[in-house]
Amino acid sequence: MSIDIHVPTLGESVSDATIARWIKKAGDAVAADEPIVELETDKVTLEVPSPVAGKLGEIIAAEGETVEVGALLARVEEGAAGTKPAPKQEAPKSAPATAADEAPAPVAALASAPAAIDSSDLSPSVRRLVDEHKLNPANIAATGVGGRLTKADVLAAINKPQAAPAQTVMATANAPTPPRATPRAVDAAREERVRMSKLRQVIASRLKAAQNSAAMLTTFNEVDMSSLMKLRADYKDAFEAAHEVRLGFMGVFVQAAIQALREFPAVNAEIEGTDIIYKNYYNIGVAVGTPQGLVVPVIKDAGEMSLADTERAISDFGLRARDGKIAPDDMAGGTFTISNGGVYGSMMSTPILNPPQSGILGMHKIEKRAVVIDDQIVIRPMMYLALSYDHRIIDGREAVSFLARIKEMVQDPRRLLVGV
Repeated sequence: MSIDIHVPTLGESVSDATIARWIKKAGDAVAADEPIVELETDKVTLEVPSPVAGKLGEIIAAEGETVEVGALLARVEEGAAGTKPAPKQEAPKSAPATAADEAPAPVAALASAPAAIDSSDLSPSVRRLVDEHKLNPANIAATGVGGRLTKADVLAAINKPQAAPAQTVMATANAPTPPRATPRAVDAAREERVRMSKLRQVIASRLKAAQNSAAMLTTFNEVDMSSLMKLRADYKDAFEAAHEVRLGFMGVFVQAAIQALREFPAVNAEIEGTDIIYKNYYNIGVAVGTPQGLVVPVIKDAGEMSLADTERAISDFGLRARDGKIAPDDMAGGTFTISNGGVYGSMMSTPILNPPQSGILGMHKIEKRAVVIDDQIVIRPMMYLALSYDHRIIDGREAVSFLARIKEMVQDPRRLLVGV
């Protein structure tokens, strides 16, 4: 019996996707719920599994093709026996090197004949680079998720300087100097034009739209992290034992932001036409970096969660983002966003709004600095905070007060327990 595989529902406001790669080939055996194709939308990359066990029959949509929700992708023959991929064989151990073996080869170690290239498990952009430069994927160190080869891996291999053979050096020593190329020609030979992924295109357009449509402004403050760091040091082991999740800083910032949003509802609102929509719920987006780009999964109804529930949600998003398992629905419906550039070493930044939201909080690197407390110069672990906001709906007084309120609660986490 033949089972049709269609493009699944892709989430809020997403109507099409691009075939990134076929994980299985026609004729391959597939197990129930085993991924057979990878789709790339303007929000996330996701895998489509086979609903039944059998053999992948006809593939309808080719790699690189744009398909709409509900479109036919392929057919699986239920219960049929398919071909299982042959196990990869290790190269035989070489004999002891001789003087002839140690002589430099005229061809770079990374290059091989096109017939030796196995590009069945590569994304379209990576496969194109491999084919153009006649590289053997097996000779390139892969750093992607699950041992996959990324475009950065291939570019690093292409740009890696190769030792020139001695014979070539001697032969070219007395060769006439070729005509010198113009600077532009030299630059063009070292450039590469690669089409942006749908995710990167949408990130670019949404960020530019935020700058064009919102009256965006950023206000800054700094927070003494001493109390929060001591709280974490004192209770992290007991917290993890009780709740089976690590106690981090992000969960406290999420809880502090929710309390501040309750007091300054305009920061949790959005503009639609000539109306202001106040959200009486708190869906907090947490920006996460992935190899494909920045994604913002949303903790739904975070205002109803405990600190432990919040930390569990953050931990789950981090693991799924690393493995490329963030679904489109995970990123829908956010009312406010928190971005932690400090994990990458950022000292200070001005985060860009995530439309249609009106506010985004930026956390940064914790550094020990000299500060004045009670007329004494002391060394404290300090963090700069930034709040970017839409000045059309949020006044400067509200923005500054909102950020100061978060500072108060982070500097004295006991306030979160009593709500003051």
